[in-house]
Amino acid sequence: MSNFAFNNPAFQQQDPRNAATYPGAPQQAAPQAGTYAPPPAPVPTAAQAAAVNANLEGMYASPSAGAIETDRMTVEDTVWKTVGLFAILLATAVVGWVWTMSSMNPITGDVTLIPWMVGALGGFVLAMVVTFTSRKKVRPGLIFGYAAFEGLFVGAISAFFETIWPGIVIQASLATFSVVGVTLALFASGKIRASAKMTKIVMIAMLGYLVFSVVNLILMWTGVSMAAGPFGLYSAKIAGIPLGLIIGILVVFMAAYSLVMDFDQIQQGVRNGAPRKYGWVGGFGIMVTVVWLYVEILRMIAILRGNN
Repeated sequence: MSNFAFNNPAFQQQDPRNAATYPGAPQQAAPQAGTYAPPPAPVPTAAQAAAVNANLEGMYASPSAGAIETDRMTVEDTVWKTVGLFAILLATAVVGWVWTMSSMNPITGDVTLIPWMVGALGGFVLAMVVTFTSRKKVRPGLIFGYAAFEGLFVGAISAFFETIWPGIVIQASLATFSVVGVTLALFASGKIRASAKMTKIVMIAMLGYLVFSVVNLILMWTGVSMAAGPFGLYSAKIAGIPLGLIIGILVVFMAAYSLVMDFDQIQQGVRNGAPRKYGWVGGFGIMVTVVWLYVEILRMIAILRGNN
């Protein structure tokens, strides 16, 4: 179990005895029955051998085939697709930021939550659609739409927090870049890898955190947990330390490990020879994790600064 975005046979470890089940997967030829032995191949002439050698030398001298030539998923092509998706996210994040800031009431300082809600709802719906439809067919347009809605959400929620705690967006952005950069560097160097035991532990912790978040949200809507602070149960303190800060540190660890699983499954997709279009699914999965990481860091810093 891992990032729901990678719940696809293209990113799973394949049984060598079975053919992959994702669209476009390379199929193994069925063994031929019988004991027929083909006749020996004719001995090539000197001219034919020279032509073959010249052709081989030309093949060795030419650059290696990339994702476009092979129509297969590669790490480099997935990286560029991921960069493109984040470019869309940043563009719509500016829209969400400007929309929210321009709606600020000069007297009360209140801002509209419309772009926040539209982005969150649109991103959630498209994330579910992409996840459940990519098993049969990858639709990059839906992934572009997800990036756009998610950018609107990120820009709006960032502006909202910035109006309360100036400078918090820079702090959260630097922290997110640091976590992603360190995680990528450690993974690329081979110092950290996803393991079955750790993956089970993290997934159980993530399920528990999801339940806690839903319960806290319900209690906040009903006004029960608001007495603890603006973040509900997250504002409660244990030995003088906000519960949200303790949980936030654990969540950052879980998000970082989720990135490791994302990178590992992208490599698995490359090893499986998945079609090139699945690079969009890889970029989508990384975006889901990074946005989750950023929002959690943003909330953790807000709780820490609010406590001060």
